[in-house]
Amino acid sequence: MKPIIALNLKVYPESLGSRGAKLAEHAAEVSLLTGVRIIVAPQAVDLREACQICTDVFAQHVDANAQGAFTGTLTVEAIKAAGCKGSLVNHSEHRVPEEKIAATIARLKEAGLESMLCTKDAQESARLAKYEPTYIAVEPPELIGSGISVSTAKPEVVKGTVEEVAKVNETPVLCGAGVSNATDVKKAVGLGAKGVLLASAYVKAKDPKGLLLSMAEAIA
Repeated sequence: MKPIIALNLKVYPESLGSRGAKLAEHAAEVSLLTGVRIIVAPQAVDLREACQICTDVFAQHVDANAQGAFTGTLTVEAIKAAGCKGSLVNHSEHRVPEEKIAATIARLKEAGLESMLCTKDAQESARLAKYEPTYIAVEPPELIGSGISVSTAKPEVVKGTVEEVAKVNETPVLCGAGVSNATDVKKAVGLGAKGVLLASAYVKAKDPKGLLLSMAEAIA
């Protein structure tokens, strides 16, 4: 498979509404130019609009409950109806118990959607790989938003996760936390990752499209 770049837009003011739509537009344009798959995870209120702009949209979180009297939850059916291809699961800023991880991945599969399971280290990645998410994205929490890439600061985490998950199944591994430039992305792929997951470096960049283009060209 070709390397993937996943963009978590979080809930920054820079990614809300029309500003988030512009970030999704940049992603669609760069993906078309380079052939690199670029996944965008916008704010929940912007999911439907983002799906009209680019073809690879994930929710930042989805709940495992069915449709019905579950006020305040975001169902798998809702994100599918909006046009999403899948969802992040268990991001370090929105962690859920293991039983909910299993149920969420299963519900996404039933709906024909993808899952990107976020984990904190190689051990957790290997333990949760049995649920067969579409992707595992390992992100040491201490490096998230730091500007110091895991592929530089802790390359053993990336390499170790790839090796440990491979002992369980063939789930592709991405890496995140501090990924900030094309060099970080290229290093990650060189360590065996199938791509990267990043957030603030893209959302808060002075030239987000230029940054994303340089990252995509580094692995195209």
